[in-house]
Amino acid sequence: MTTTTAGITTATAATAAVTVVTDDTFEDEVLASELPVLVEFTAAWCGPCRQIAPVLKELATEEAGRLRIVEIDVDTNPRTQAAYNVLSMPTLMLFRAGEPVKSLVGARPKARLLRDLADVLD
Repeated sequence: MTTTTAGITTATAATAAVTVVTDDTFEDEVLASELPVLVEFTAAWCGPCRQIAPVLKELATEEAGRLRIVEIDVDTNPRTQAAYNVLSMPTLMLFRAGEPVKSLVGARPKARLLRDLADVLD
């Protein structure tokens, strides 16, 4: 997409964001999604969660249309955390057709995350 302002044309890339979900929206946003969904179980106090946030934002943009990425705060959404037995943050859980198919614990670089997810995304 390009925009022109005061005679200057700039290109703007379409971006996807990491969506915030809650206990109340989890079913609609994750379980009912037609796309695979990578859920980050996170908390405000979690240093590694802050470390992986830019990686997830990049992936949300790069994989838009193929993968959705959402985050859920475990401190304010204990039902979902308990339902999936999440004990450590960050936990990344990939859902496909409403079912968890892969779980990863801990922050990791983008290249490793892509390798770790390759078998369930292809």
